[in-house]
Amino acid sequence: MKRYFGTDGVRGEVGTSPITPAEILHLGWAAGRVLAAGHARGRVIIGKDTRISGYLLESALEAGLSAAGVDIALTGPLPTPGIAYLTRQAGACAGIVISASHNPYHDNGIKFFSGAGRKLDEQTEAGIEALMSQALVTVAPESLGKAERLIDAVPRYAEHCRNTVPPGMRLDGLKIAVDCANGAAYQVAPLVLRELGAEVVSIGVEPDGFNINREGGSTVPAKISQLVCQAGADVGIAFDGDADRVVLADAAGNLVDGDGILYLLSQQRHARGETGGVVGTQMTNLGVEIACREAGVPFVRANVGDRFVLQELLQREWTLGGETSGHILCLERSTTGDGLVAALAVLEVMVSTKTSLAALVQDLVVFPQCMINVRVDGVEPAGMLEDASVQDIVGICEKQLGERGRVVLRSSGTEPVIRVMVEGDCAKTVDSLARKIADTVELAGLNKGA
Repeated sequence: MKRYFGTDGVRGEVGTSPITPAEILHLGWAAGRVLAAGHARGRVIIGKDTRISGYLLESALEAGLSAAGVDIALTGPLPTPGIAYLTRQAGACAGIVISASHNPYHDNGIKFFSGAGRKLDEQTEAGIEALMSQALVTVAPESLGKAERLIDAVPRYAEHCRNTVPPGMRLDGLKIAVDCANGAAYQVAPLVLRELGAEVVSIGVEPDGFNINREGGSTVPAKISQLVCQAGADVGIAFDGDADRVVLADAAGNLVDGDGILYLLSQQRHARGETGGVVGTQMTNLGVEIACREAGVPFVRANVGDRFVLQELLQREWTLGGETSGHILCLERSTTGDGLVAALAVLEVMVSTKTSLAALVQDLVVFPQCMINVRVDGVEPAGMLEDASVQDIVGICEKQLGERGRVVLRSSGTEPVIRVMVEGDCAKTVDSLARKIADTVELAGLNKGA
């Protein structure tokens, strides 16, 4: 079991282990030792979102990396995928992002990218973890790492985003509402959209260190729906704090989440005669799978988490995948999930087909889903999935749902919780079956814990 790394780097409440200055300094040293191994003089790019704790953690990482003999380039606030891009473009040995994504300001985290601009594999993370238990040894003074500021980080990433759409494509005549969640995209997203000719109405572009993700962004999508209607915009775009997620709203304020985006892009690619399949997750709405199946587009599900979607895409040599939350991977455009690049891909379809967002997703049938979290204190959540009574009730419910429904049970990786999800044609039936399964899981947990 890893002590520091979770499903997406190292994360926690600032001031509490592992997000303390001493531990992050040690993490910077350990990461520098592992990620710069084999390089004559390693260089790591560090970016961050807009949390006030970013200053603290940036300094700690910088000190640790310097102690390991690694040079540092600091970008300041920039979307997570922007760091992935600059790492690859600049030939750095690694990229580090200081962000807790969609979490509130009092949390923060450290995300890592390899020199190829991809998230680290398990083996590399294990190597860093192993060094965390060793004493920090500073290199000789003449070998200490140096730090510099990348003053052109925002324009370089902005140019990359513009270059992901066809040459000459313009957004002239489109009015776009944007919610940047007072996070990492607050500068670059409105800039790119305006440079492509759109009229932009923006909120969430005044970060103060504390208001990141507060009452806005992709996790509070009602805000972008409201802004679209108030501004009379053609489309709305909402990012999370580090802008690797995106959700959209049509001109009437109706939301289009990651499932809708995945559906739209997959159907458009099929219409253009492109080959390759689509990777969703266990939580991707059944409607997306059925739509792909009916169009003859291969569709597979990965475990929840964009790193697992990426693994599946690379293994199958496909390029399109994503999560309901708005992590969308277009590997022909970016090496990682990128909210702004995904939004531009949708805008490209709207412009090229002269079709509204609402019309592009109108044929997607979204199946009702019910999700219930069941606490199972005192027992191992993963083991609960093998309980005979739980398996029996799941089998009964799956038989009742048939091919027009699904049951997904999974254990949380961070708390003693079993997540129950039921999906099907009828919302009332879905809610009833989810409750039956949740009650069975709860009773089984009580029996095992007794």
